[in-house]
Amino acid sequence: MDELPKEYEPAKVEPKWQRWWEERGIYRFDPDRKGPTYVIDTPPPYPSGEFHLGTALNWTYMDIVARYKRMRGYNVFFPQGWDCHGLPTEVQVEKKYGIRKGELPPERFRELCVRLTEENIEKMRREMRSLGFSIDWSREYRTMDPSYFSRTQLSFVRLYKQGRIYRAEHPVNWCPRCETAIADAEVEYEEREGRLYYLKFGLEGGGEVLIATTRPEYLPACVAVAVHPEDGRYRGYVGKRVEVPACGRKVEVIQDREVDPGFGTGMVMICTYGDKTDVRWVARHGLPVVKLVDERGRMTEEAGRYAGLGVEEARRAVVEDLKREGKVVREEVVRQSVGVCWRCKTPVEILVKRQWFMRVLDLADRVVEEAGRVRWVPEHMRQRLVDWVRSMDWDWVISRQRIFATPIPVWYCKGCGEVVVAEEDQLPVDPQRDRPRGRCPRCGGEEFEGERDVLDTWMDSSITIAVHAGWPDLDPRLFPADLQPNGTDIIRTWDYYLLVRHLALLGQAPYRTVLINGMVFGEDGRKMSKSLGNFIEASSVYGRYGADALRQWSVLAASTGSDVPFSWKEVIFGYRFLQKLWNAVRFAAPHLRGAGGPEGLNLRVVDRWILSRLQAVIDRVTSLLEDFQFNQALITLQSFVWHEFCDLYLEEIKYRLYGGRAEEVRYVLREVISKVCRLLAPFIPHLTEEIYQNHLREEGYLSIHLAPWPSPDPGRVDPEAEKTAELLHRILGVIRQFKSSRSIPLSGELRELRIFARPSVLERLKEVEEDLRATAHLRELYLSSERPELEERWVGVEPDLSRLGPRLRSKLGKLVRYLEEHGPEVARRLEEGPVTLELEGERVELGPEDVRVKKEVRYGGEGVEVFRLQEPEIILLLRP
Repeated sequence: MDELPKEYEPAKVEPKWQRWWEERGIYRFDPDRKGPTYVIDTPPPYPSGEFHLGTALNWTYMDIVARYKRMRGYNVFFPQGWDCHGLPTEVQVEKKYGIRKGELPPERFRELCVRLTEENIEKMRREMRSLGFSIDWSREYRTMDPSYFSRTQLSFVRLYKQGRIYRAEHPVNWCPRCETAIADAEVEYEEREGRLYYLKFGLEGGGEVLIATTRPEYLPACVAVAVHPEDGRYRGYVGKRVEVPACGRKVEVIQDREVDPGFGTGMVMICTYGDKTDVRWVARHGLPVVKLVDERGRMTEEAGRYAGLGVEEARRAVVEDLKREGKVVREEVVRQSVGVCWRCKTPVEILVKRQWFMRVLDLADRVVEEAGRVRWVPEHMRQRLVDWVRSMDWDWVISRQRIFATPIPVWYCKGCGEVVVAEEDQLPVDPQRDRPRGRCPRCGGEEFEGERDVLDTWMDSSITIAVHAGWPDLDPRLFPADLQPNGTDIIRTWDYYLLVRHLALLGQAPYRTVLINGMVFGEDGRKMSKSLGNFIEASSVYGRYGADALRQWSVLAASTGSDVPFSWKEVIFGYRFLQKLWNAVRFAAPHLRGAGGPEGLNLRVVDRWILSRLQAVIDRVTSLLEDFQFNQALITLQSFVWHEFCDLYLEEIKYRLYGGRAEEVRYVLREVISKVCRLLAPFIPHLTEEIYQNHLREEGYLSIHLAPWPSPDPGRVDPEAEKTAELLHRILGVIRQFKSSRSIPLSGELRELRIFARPSVLERLKEVEEDLRATAHLRELYLSSERPELEERWVGVEPDLSRLGPRLRSKLGKLVRYLEEHGPEVARRLEEGPVTLELEGERVELGPEDVRVKKEVRYGGEGVEVFRLQEPEIILLLRP
């Protein structure tokens, strides 16, 4: 065998094994195999073309699970999909080509979306392969493919037949920039600075009232004024009318318990629609609707002289006019939570539009109930879903006014307006090109207009689990999914939509366990973002230190579900661990091939100790991975490899390897390295494969990732060996510290070590006497149960200058000279407490904490270094 390079080189090793795994189909799901399956519903990312550290974190978590379960004997189903449709792609196309969706024919715009999506998928696929994710690429899917979106359309048809999908005119969240309706879950909230204006409203019959608002541009849409019924200030105003400034409309003062008497003046205007509270008030009191804002965020004719202005422009114009008319009493700067589009961050408006909806509010209790049966990791993340479900006011608006999305499989009869839904065996359809079958069921007409709206992209990605399982012909081995992994940011979208859609379609929760990862923050402590200048591409990390180092950062940076700060220091630590393991294997490599089994071997204490500790590590790591505590599992492994195996065991067996007594050591080395590499394989798949293929292939598995997961061997657990080895390690630790303090190399020889302890302790030490002598490089070693007769004498006192300098200032030099001459005497007096010294007529107070007393200890007439250990009590006398 060629000698291994001195350093592990990820840039050479990792691509080699990535190609090898793919060529041999190491990670493919076997549909013909008997036995248990494990299904991971991989979140299909939007193909942005960027694979950032947050995505790397998410996929590392799920890949660890996939690799672990595969080694536990599961037939793992780990596909990769791409959530192609929707706003993100369209916005990216618009930015790339400097166009808006309406400026090109729909088919041409769709072609640009498909082209960009294909390019971005290829970039991200390369990134994912470079990180060594054990994805079954033969199961790759794209939601824009007809084979997939036909299932989206099928789900629409079936839910429509159930009465769960309907079309109605209703207030919806609307993005003026994207010109489409968006669901509640797609509205994000940002803290922004606004202004609260106190305005005069004329009171019918004379007088005025003050009303405060942050949205004066909505005055032309004011349809009522409301007060709380128990607000005594306004009881006499209820039922009266006020004149709205800027438009002159007269509206009634009504009562509603949802009014907050503490906001502004306690009297509020109800507009259509300033916010969702307005929507509730209008519905509750049967108020008229004024359509003030259009689809592009411009004021309609209802705004009078402000028609045609954008919302912000209208606000400024209204305020200027009101100030000129003396209607603005005062204004205040306020912080307000503004709803914005999740994609373009434009403030959303609430418009009344005819849209398609899925009825979900009536499923709220069932969703919460099923969420309670699902395992959540961490457990508290379940509450985020529950809180979201309980906060919902509206059904899910599933139609969008965009182009690149799944067509809604519906036509409208031109004669009578009847809705005609596609037949199931007709799917997939594009109602702009295809025709429905037959005549209109209502009037017999033959002319139809295809639905132009398209489906929300979440209608695609919320059925991934059913699609994986072959729906509508479900494979029970693949449904429900065993693992649903995603970030905290999409609990209210993906986790919710998956659950509510599968409950509606199949009556069953689609996943058993939800695994949540946190968000990645930059080294500056802020959420990682290009706009903040703290964004780091995954490729810039693994390009320098390798994928296995980046994977270790993903695991070690935080506990499962917690937000994760990026740290180059952690990545470098991961890289150093790879080198540590590589060097250990490089040292052991000449002794691994042909190593025999344990039969007939006389294992020494240190051999039995490391094997016993190995069983504990196997047991703990297995338990932690079952509990998805990846960071603790990896910490356990790194500590064992670095400190117990490398720093202790390898140092303690070198003399046996070089002294011709290697059979036991060779067996133990192979056993430990083999088991450790399997335990580490889910975390650092490339290095462990490299070690396995070069040194462990005799075990007979095509890949380490197809080898069985280790099980602890109770017969190898040896508490007595662990106790004895612990004594050995404590003593060796003292000797290492001593050598370090004297600048003696670890391989440097010491003249003599005497150990004094009770007989039971000495009996243990006799078992490792040879290991201690050889590892510490001792010329002489003596063990005794007698107490040593030691002579102590003071040889000097060294002042603590950091304490005494500021206090004594000019006297410090006198003190140093005095201690050089009278050190032993001062040391003896300090044994009894503080002393007062006469320094050339000046008194100086000195306490034991102000100095370091130097003693000389002698044994048998010679000086020695004394070290004392407790529990059990051991005295060590060292002569260098």
